[in-house]
Amino acid sequence: MAKYEIVMPKMGESVQEATITKWFKKEGERIEEDDVLLEIATDKVDTEIPSPVAGIIEKTLYKVDDVVPVGEVIAVIDMEGKAKSKPEPEEKAPEKAAEPVEEKPVAEQKPVVKEAKKSERFYSPLVKSIAQKENILVEELDSIAGSGKNGRVSKQDILKYIESKKAAHTPSGVSRDVKEAPKGISVSASPGDEIIQMDRIRKLTAEHMVLSKRISPHVSSFIEADVTNLVMWRNKVKDDFYAKEKHKLTYTPIFIDLTAKALKKFPVINASVDGDKIILRKNINIGVAVALPTGNLIVPVIKNAEQKNLVGLTVDLTRLADAARNSKLLPDDIQGGTFTISNFALFKNMTGTPIINQPQVAILGIGTIEKKPAVLETPTGDVIAIRHKMILSISYDHRIIDGAIAGAFILEIKNLLEQFDINTVI
Repeated sequence: MAKYEIVMPKMGESVQEATITKWFKKEGERIEEDDVLLEIATDKVDTEIPSPVAGIIEKTLYKVDDVVPVGEVIAVIDMEGKAKSKPEPEEKAPEKAAEPVEEKPVAEQKPVVKEAKKSERFYSPLVKSIAQKENILVEELDSIAGSGKNGRVSKQDILKYIESKKAAHTPSGVSRDVKEAPKGISVSASPGDEIIQMDRIRKLTAEHMVLSKRISPHVSSFIEADVTNLVMWRNKVKDDFYAKEKHKLTYTPIFIDLTAKALKKFPVINASVDGDKIILRKNINIGVAVALPTGNLIVPVIKNAEQKNLVGLTVDLTRLADAARNSKLLPDDIQGGTFTISNFALFKNMTGTPIINQPQVAILGIGTIEKKPAVLETPTGDVIAIRHKMILSISYDHRIIDGAIAGAFILEIKNLLEQFDINTVI
């Protein structure tokens, strides 16, 4: 019989393992080619894995919540088999008489350690091994703030935590170089309150946001832009664009294009901080926050945005947004971002103060476009006219970006928007 082994796929260059979060098919069931077999999760994204062949699932080698290295066989499919009938009960071997067990004195018995509950947070096998060796239970492990991507706990994080625990038990007067991360306050529920458990993505987002506020001193600046020319141009070309490219022309790719141009002029905005060093990124990889059906947010990244035209940006953005909403994103699709855009206009919000997406140093907020009365200067005097206006905001890391640079950066974007050529040809 022809057997096909399903292996744990490689979900990105930096991903070495993944957690099985759900099996959609059981042993003995038939699966067709391209049917979803299972769902896996890395520390970045959840992904559905389809079967490359049709057949009967002969065996699944791992259970839900198992962490599996890339390349390991996770299931075997019999491509010529039929669905299993109900298995016949196995004959049990005759039981042996129980042998008497010598009871040990109470003093010699080792204390029984209760099995800790499973965590929904992702930990590498190395971190788990260190935690087990140091008798750190899951509840305690969950309280450690991670410095890795999306707040993931690294080897250095858990070793520092262990050092801080030891330092806390030293006599008074002894210096403590390592401080534990502050824990959230305990809140009790009142009668009638509804308690909702955070899902995995929401927990990772919460940890990442708290980590960003701890790392970067956030400052925000705002500016209003007149985008009348842009609105008129889009209304003029959007139907022809769709007929030609089979994609809707939204404002977001235009903002990405103009932001990439401004980032080339202000490289310190397209940067990261490593201790006392500033890393100016060569490539401009712009992430765009996408709302998921679950209510969570995820930030797919358009790589090398400065090298792409409006058509290329539109195609990339559409593909990534569709993949995000259908759980088809790969880890590489949300890695390597150097700058992020958060679009508040989707919910008709005027503006907002988004939190920096670490290890980046700034994030742009885009508000809704509204018609407003504005004073225009003309050769014959000032007049009041109806114009399309919007507010841009920037949250920036005050460690390396001062108000003058941040202000000049969003002023550059404002100027690019207001000077948009209504005769632009795509």
